[in-house]
Amino acid sequence: MSINSTDLSALMGSRICHDLISPLGAISNGIELMQLSGMDSPETTLISEAVEHANLKIRFFRIAFGAASDAQMVAANEIAKVLTPEGFSTKLKLDWQAPGDLPRQEVKLAFLALQCLESAMPYGGQIAVTGENGCWRLKGTAERLKYEPELWAALGVDACTTLPAPAHLHFALLGPELRARGRRAEINASESQISLSF
Repeated sequence: MSINSTDLSALMGSRICHDLISPLGAISNGIELMQLSGMDSPETTLISEAVEHANLKIRFFRIAFGAASDAQMVAANEIAKVLTPEGFSTKLKLDWQAPGDLPRQEVKLAFLALQCLESAMPYGGQIAVTGENGCWRLKGTAERLKYEPELWAALGVDACTTLPAPAHLHFALLGPELRARGRRAEINASESQISLSF
């Protein structure tokens, strides 16, 4: 059995997220005990909220960057929890229209694609996501877009040839994931809209 670099990257993502969830849970439990013992304060509330937001963000990353087998599913309520503003983006309004529990591999593709649109919409906007029977369409609308063709080219038929900045890692990961599944990305961009289908 051979393991490629994409598999190793996904396993590393799963491991990091798994190891971060445990201490966050311990912090959350500790804060809750402090609050129950009468030590509630604006500071403990702030820490509690920050831990909850970090927990949601890690759960998002675990799906987007972690390993995903053919048989794994993601429950609809888990997707809804993770795609709150705290879990995904406080700048973007998200309309997720992919009903029901979904295969983890499909959700992984959609989450990586969401990050690609997020990169193109740094000033805020709206994203609509539709997904059914393995066909996804994401449409972003904003007053100002930051479309960088060289990043989006990595989603095409050719592998990414230059190392991306850490903030753009999702572009380099989504391309190989799509190609491994025999999928092709279709991208359309204008001054105020960008869409990605696969």
